Amino acid sequence: MTDGTSYEIILSYVTETVRTAMQWVNLNERKATEIRFRCERPVSYVYPNKIKYLTKNGKLTDNYNDSECVRVTANEIRQIVEKLCHFSVYSCKRELNEGYFVLKNGIRVGVAGTYSDGTGQTVSDFSSLNFRIARCVENCAVQIYERIGRNSVIICGGVNSGKTTVLRDLCRLCGNSFKVSLIDERNEISSSFAGVAENDVGVLTDVLVGCRRWVGIVSAVRTLSPDMIFCDEISENEDSRAILQAFGCGVNFTATVHAENYENLMKRTAIKPLIEAGVFDYAVFLEGSGFPGKIREIRRLKNAF
Repeated sequence: MTDGTSYEIILSYVTETVRTAMQWVNLNERKATEIRFRCERPVSYVYPNKIKYLTKNGKLTDNYNDSECVRVTANEIRQIVEKLCHFSVYSCKRELNEGYFVLKNGIRVGVAGTYSDGTGQTVSDFSSLNFRIARCVENCAVQIYERIGRNSVIICGGVNSGKTTVLRDLCRLCGNSFKVSLIDERNEISSSFAGVAENDVGVLTDVLVGCRRWVGIVSAVRTLSPDMIFCDEISENEDSRAILQAFGCGVNFTATVHAENYENLMKRTAIKPLIEAGVFDYAVFLEGSGFPGKIREIRRLKNAF
């Protein structure tokens, strides 16, 4: 998977005016982590340490007030959503309920707008789109794997710190040696398309896509006999209960959580009981959004209580 391929996929969804400008962007500047479209505002390219704005001649500027910036209309955003829905918005009710689409190469498109019934069920009157570009960074988790092997680990970091990227590579490394079940609720890790994992997550890895984490964990333990289970963004008490149940069956876990340090980690109500129960042997803390995927600390947790 290359940045160019992902960029070309995004180009296939945007309107002609926007596509013309995006095609002029040079190859190095195409390596954004996100490309955002907001109604009546400039198209923005988001990088780990900066944000740039697209101009009509394909240049990127720091000035969002530049008169040459490409601004998308509500109608253009609507046209992009219709393409995402394959011109059948009704058939994509689930995606619109959840507020995102998953495309080839693991591109995740977040959708914002007005919820039609006021209860947060289905988004309509679309106001912005965020094309988030997934990237595999092979061997970014080697340091973790060489130190902890198949032991259980919780990967911690803030927004855009590279938690999913590190999890994906560790899943690949472990999944080449052990039976792994990957619970990929939002399809951000495996980028499965038509049943095939487009990202390398290991030859011995079974992938469960689209199910709630706790449902996938229970199902995997019952039917797939994993040595290890991988999942992203543990946040609910149902997840914790399922993990404790699987841990009691001898399954090791690797998961991620939004926590920038140990103190934040222990404030997460879904995580603290798992640490106190000895589920996780180690915690890995990442540097942050300025250095996505970079490891700051590997901390031993077992027997901490």
